[in-house]
Amino acid sequence: MLVKVNGVEITLPDGSTIKDAIDASNAPYTEGCVLGVIKGKEEIEKHVNKYSFKTTRGSIIIELLPDLPPVLIKTWKKKFREFENLRIRWTTSNEVALGPITTDLKPTREEHEYQTWDVILSLSGFTAEETHIIFSKEKHNSVYGAPKENNGVFARVVGGKKTIMELTDDDVVKSVKPVVERKSIIQSAAITKLETEIFDGNELFTYVLIEPSNKSPSSVEHLYALSEEGVLTVDYESDSFVGFYGLQGLEKEPEHIDQRRRGTVTLRNKGTGIGRIYVYREDRVSTPSHTVIGNVTKGIQLMDIAGKGDKITVQTIPQRIMTLGLIQKEAEELLKSRGIEQIREGSEDDDAIVVTQNPKFTMEIIDQKQVKTMGVPDSKIVYVEIYEKVPRSAWYFQKITGLLDSPVGSLDVLFAFPGMKVMMFKGNPKESKNLIPENIPIGCVKAGEIGVTNMSRRQIGVIGVRFENNDEFGPTGEPFEGTNIVGKVVEGIENLEKFKEGDTVYVARRKF
Repeated sequence: MLVKVNGVEITLPDGSTIKDAIDASNAPYTEGCVLGVIKGKEEIEKHVNKYSFKTTRGSIIIELLPDLPPVLIKTWKKKFREFENLRIRWTTSNEVALGPITTDLKPTREEHEYQTWDVILSLSGFTAEETHIIFSKEKHNSVYGAPKENNGVFARVVGGKKTIMELTDDDVVKSVKPVVERKSIIQSAAITKLETEIFDGNELFTYVLIEPSNKSPSSVEHLYALSEEGVLTVDYESDSFVGFYGLQGLEKEPEHIDQRRRGTVTLRNKGTGIGRIYVYREDRVSTPSHTVIGNVTKGIQLMDIAGKGDKITVQTIPQRIMTLGLIQKEAEELLKSRGIEQIREGSEDDDAIVVTQNPKFTMEIIDQKQVKTMGVPDSKIVYVEIYEKVPRSAWYFQKITGLLDSPVGSLDVLFAFPGMKVMMFKGNPKESKNLIPENIPIGCVKAGEIGVTNMSRRQIGVIGVRFENNDEFGPTGEPFEGTNIVGKVVEGIENLEKFKEGDTVYVARRKF
């Protein structure tokens, strides 16, 4: 049997399952993510109620009327493609005619009143062999030989009215296509499991492919960070869009502003929900608060059917270029594979850890075709574990260090005094306003634990770590009630005492 997997036809034995199709096609898919199956193209078109005419003057969009008589629906859906490559037959002050084609409709001879922008099936000469489409330009009465069902009116013009007014009998209709909207997909698609059997003509969707925009390099990096694991989790969905809020609160300056069409990916750059990513299911006008960061080029069907809490397999082309956390040699190999020149800075040793790259953003690196990678010895990296049970403090710590959207971050040393067995780092008063007390130490603060001063103390937001246990004060020198324990140093604490005020300490998360 013949099926389509992400738009590519493959042949499978009868009785095959979704898993068989994925394995045979090597389709991108992460277990536990949403899947979609559509019975076929005809199944989608059965639910379509808008159609686009592409003419030599521009496009026209019509929408089928609700509760149409079956004969009109059947005739249109069976015959609409026959209007392609036909010349405009005639135009008057009242109408534009396109045709003819042959149908099975039966003509009548009565005169009827038609409204502006009605779309009519007309049987010129009272014969079905001369079936035309009439676009009504104004309210008028006419005898079109139309079938008795709804006087031949089957649709309304909802787009391209200016185009209709400009058409002449020299113009041609190049194509007539269904306009596939989310509701068409929803009515024809099913969310399924890997064990689900598929059948001849089925279409399977396993992943979403996003093409980032080179006009918004900083904001695109936000998308790369959120989809680093190849999965996006739906936090909100409506008829208009799907929302992904995993990095909500992380600001980016406005970049490319444009219309939000179906499949457009945007980043909210100001206001409530700053840092949220949206994928649009329907067209919306542009707004200054949304930066366009890309477009879905495959798999919009999964965005249509996914609900809150669903996970979606995602890929991007081009992929992210991120050298931070790699050793210089690994960075060299990665960049070489992407056709990018590496310029080593700092420690140039093959085994030095890359802690910064310049340019920072993937789209700029691709444009410039080179990147400077600054390396430091592994002894200058502090590896940390961040606790999940302190959501506000954890968010703050990751934002201050840069670990929210990067594998390596940094802290600036605020206080380091030999023999005090404590080191403190600069915070950010603006970002620390909501640091309520959470995970306050009890009895003792252990060596290596990372603390943040909470909102009960004046020096809110200061970050600190102790090099030895203390049963009286937290890592930022505050009493226990003014301290939130956000995590701990798991490797490299012996190196911290070597740093002094004004130094930069690089931090990274190491998974165990």
